[in-house]
Amino acid sequence: MTLPGLHDPLLLLYVGMIVDALFGEMRALFRAVPHPVVLAGRAIAWFERHLNRAQRSAAIRRFRGILTVIVLVGLAASAGWAVQSLCHTSFIGAVAEAFVVAVLMAQRSLFEHVAAVSSGLLHRGLPGGQAAVAHIVGRDPYSLDGPGVARAAIESLAENFSDGVVAPAFWYLVLGLPGLFAYKMANTLDSMIGHKSERYRAFGWTAARLDDVLNLIPAPISGLLIAAAALFERPGAAWRSAWIMLRDGRKHHSPNAGWPEAAMAGALELMLAGPRHYREGVVEDPFLGDGTPVATVTDINRALRIYFRACLLLGGLAFGAWAARHVTRPW
Repeated sequence: MTLPGLHDPLLLLYVGMIVDALFGEMRALFRAVPHPVVLAGRAIAWFERHLNRAQRSAAIRRFRGILTVIVLVGLAASAGWAVQSLCHTSFIGAVAEAFVVAVLMAQRSLFEHVAAVSSGLLHRGLPGGQAAVAHIVGRDPYSLDGPGVARAAIESLAENFSDGVVAPAFWYLVLGLPGLFAYKMANTLDSMIGHKSERYRAFGWTAARLDDVLNLIPAPISGLLIAAAALFERPGAAWRSAWIMLRDGRKHHSPNAGWPEAAMAGALELMLAGPRHYREGVVEDPFLGDGTPVATVTDINRALRIYFRACLLLGGLAFGAWAARHVTRPW
């Protein structure tokens, strides 16, 4: 007899989050076979190389960018549907689907990359922090001082909690593996070509807009999870986090990044965002939060604790919803 609800996405998400938390990026495995996101990146690079020609007009390049997004996101969704069809037949299939979910989540890798910034600042000073934060931010890390490096790490942690954890979970629960695969392709498209530089402004416009749309719901959910996780940090931190998120979440130039960043700013009593230097130029965002802009290694570690609890809350909600749906029923 098969356990009722074995193929329920709520349970498979919960198991996938546990596998990801335990094993992370699974580097040994993906040295032998290419990671799905690496395959997505290769496909995006091929389309960009062949379709994004500098001699073409902006209108033609935008049309080709639309075509690229439609083809690649459609292929990703189709691949997700095919994998899900194979997995929905047995216990082994359920295990395989949970493993796929784990591979496409970024809980542990995000924690490790941000913790590396904390370790770099603590043990190797500013150069160590700059070298570590260069792996997780798009801005020029060598223009940052110590507090700037710490703020950048905390901002990346908050934003990527939405992009790399909550949004994949959300689209998996809504549309199954087709939704998860499509979201990961769209998010990878945005990270590779969704920039405002001369090269990508027209070709990557659709990728950037699609990523914005796909994160409209997950981003506020991420902020709420951060606020809830802050309940265990300091007295009043949860209420302050929620208030700053509601007040400042829309101030960010991104329609989505402001929600989790503002929530984290309120939880830590910091000022985050503000003017930032990117390759495309300076982004003149207002600061989020009322606290100090002088972030420290201690603040990075506090943010990591909140992030860890927020991930536990997400997994706990998934398991609780699955249990309420299935465990109370007679088998």
